[in-house]
Amino acid sequence: MSDSSPARPASPVLDVWCELQCPDCRDALDDLRALRARYGDRLELRLRHFPLEKHRHAFAAAQAAEEAAEQGQGWAYVEAVLARVAELDRRGEALLVEVAAELGLDAEEFDTALIDGRHILIVDADQAEGKAIGVTGTPTYVIGGERLDGGKSQEGLRERVEEIADRLLAEGA
Repeated sequence: MSDSSPARPASPVLDVWCELQCPDCRDALDDLRALRARYGDRLELRLRHFPLEKHRHAFAAAQAAEEAAEQGQGWAYVEAVLARVAELDRRGEALLVEVAAELGLDAEEFDTALIDGRHILIVDADQAEGKAIGVTGTPTYVIGGERLDGGKSQEGLRERVEEIADRLLAEGA
């Protein structure tokens, strides 16, 4: 049986390759908030993990972000950790669990998740995909098949993302 109802076009996707110990990713939060405010649910914003070797707590932070997402507060957690980048460098996993508790999440489950590694495969898969498409630093954005590197300079990136998103939305209309 065929369904003749019109299909709703899929929202454009903005993949944000991010690292939670990265000051540049922290600085990009204002742009991400502005994009969410402008597009709402018409633009799907997806956090993709790309922990850099130079930041020793980045891999654990990525796993913790996955646990936060599982507990229903992924973006709130990401923003809270990024707001404390310098402190994460000093305090490591203790800070990750503390931030979870501050947000009302199950901090004991965070601690357990960091020990048992239940989210390692998600982080590894994101990182492998990032490497495969040429991501070398963070933040890096991918929208409409175009990769935009914000690791060196974020100047003009939000405007470029908006141009591509507007085009994709117009094509889907």
